[in-house]
Amino acid sequence: MASTSAKTSTTQSSTGADAPQPIQRVVLTGFMGSGKSTVGCSLARRLGWRFVDLDSLIEQRDGRAVSRIFDESGEAAFRAMENEALTSSLQESRLVIALGGGALETSANRHALSVASQTCTILLTASFETLYNRCQQQIVTAADSPLPARPLLGDRETAAARLARRDANYRKMANLILDTTSQEPEESVEALLALLNGIL
Repeated sequence: MASTSAKTSTTQSSTGADAPQPIQRVVLTGFMGSGKSTVGCSLARRLGWRFVDLDSLIEQRDGRAVSRIFDESGEAAFRAMENEALTSSLQESRLVIALGGGALETSANRHALSVASQTCTILLTASFETLYNRCQQQIVTAADSPLPARPLLGDRETAAARLARRDANYRKMANLILDTTSQEPEESVEALLALLNGIL
């Protein structure tokens, strides 16, 4: 598979699978703390598109927080809900979708993305230290956040192992990659708009 890349001090882009043109959906993937929900919401606003946080959509449909679904029904039940929410969202146009950090561990979700036409999947990545520190900050501010509650991050070693396990699928499914390590959310939005220029 051919790939190209361009890099500045804050931005890295590459093509995994060829990005479809023109696109009707942008899917943001990446680990917890990569900025998918915050950046995705702002990106959708700039594009004049609708934004869907997949975890929030699941919570709205089920009536329980993600953490409660995990505790009460188990991960398998949550992943089934997640696949249903993703599949239905991929039928819509002019939509930015933020996936949960573990969504691409599920083969059904990877398949749904792989067969979705006019859909560009973008990996938001950052150094592990940056991601972990952002997650810790999110835990501190969670009570005041409009974003959905997440299962516990776990200790540093567990989080690092989880990221390592997920990274291959993140990169496999990505059409474009943006490194947000040194970026504020609005800087990431500007970088995404530049990456998407010409395929929207």
